[in-house]
Amino acid sequence: MSESKRLIYDLSFEELEQVVSEWGEPAYRAKQIWEGVYKHFWNDPEQFSPLSKALRSKLAQAFKFNSLSPNINLTSSDGSTRKILFKLQDEQAIEAVLMRYGDDRRTLCISTQAGCAMGCVFCATGQMGFRRHLTTGEIVEQVLYYARQLAQEDQQVTNIVMMGMGEPFHNYDATMQAIDRLNDPTGMGLGARRFTISTVGLIPMIERFAEEKRQVNLAISLHATDDKLRSEMLPINDKYPIKDLIKACHDYVERTGRRVTFEWALIHNENDSPEQAQALAALLKGLLCHVNVIPLNPTAGYAGEKSSKDRVRSFCDTLESKGIPCTIRVRRGIDIQAGCGQLAITAE
Repeated sequence: MSESKRLIYDLSFEELEQVVSEWGEPAYRAKQIWEGVYKHFWNDPEQFSPLSKALRSKLAQAFKFNSLSPNINLTSSDGSTRKILFKLQDEQAIEAVLMRYGDDRRTLCISTQAGCAMGCVFCATGQMGFRRHLTTGEIVEQVLYYARQLAQEDQQVTNIVMMGMGEPFHNYDATMQAIDRLNDPTGMGLGARRFTISTVGLIPMIERFAEEKRQVNLAISLHATDDKLRSEMLPINDKYPIKDLIKACHDYVERTGRRVTFEWALIHNENDSPEQAQALAALLKGLLCHVNVIPLNPTAGYAGEKSSKDRVRSFCDTLESKGIPCTIRVRRGIDIQAGCGQLAITAE
């Protein structure tokens, strides 16, 4: 029965070795299977040609290789962004996005949960509520799906951002195991600094992340400098207020020596004034950081509007004049609802 099969991407290499050993096969067979999955992106036991027919049959009986069913596939009008809605085995659904930059950068925006429990008011995923955590294998499989497609074009995944549906630090273990799986030099071998995790600011998980001293990039969704406004936008701020969050960021930098990125969705007449920029610069003074400003992307459940180009530029200029590095993020895939904060599944 397929229900008894394990998703092969849920296994670590050590677990795969154990299975192969129990089958009475030599250890090198596990390496061949691992490389088939993560170097060649094979997703059918019959593709594993180095293995005997009997061993391929065992693979087919023990494991499933496809738990995500591509349901809707949309490409932006400029061809730079592709969004796929995947149905999961339990009929839940997630979205994952491929963004092409220039000649060689291929960034994936990957989901870690179906829905999200954080309830950020301007985020479509937050508006849909929490459905469930994804397993490690379901996170990994999104990457391998796109890697397989890109390989057919002689291209490869270069960066992965955990900024899709869900709060990665709410599903910490599965998210980190997925990164470890994709980072493994004997498999896909994607460097740790090619990954970015975006969090609304779950302080205990930031502290744990700092203790582990990973080379993975950390991004914090901030969006306001005072607790009243931030709590209105991001309810989690009631539990983890700005002062405590910024302290956790200072501790992170001190422990790791790594820079923090702060994400700031610019909302017209809400958080885009020069005064807000000055307050942000004061808040971040002395912290090794960078601010990524993002003109708000529209969602059905939020009435706020994006800032004008002039206000976006003025906000960034004010930060830079105070010594805070700032980048204006290029908006991608807005016409197919593939931009930041736009990923959602309409309730059945």
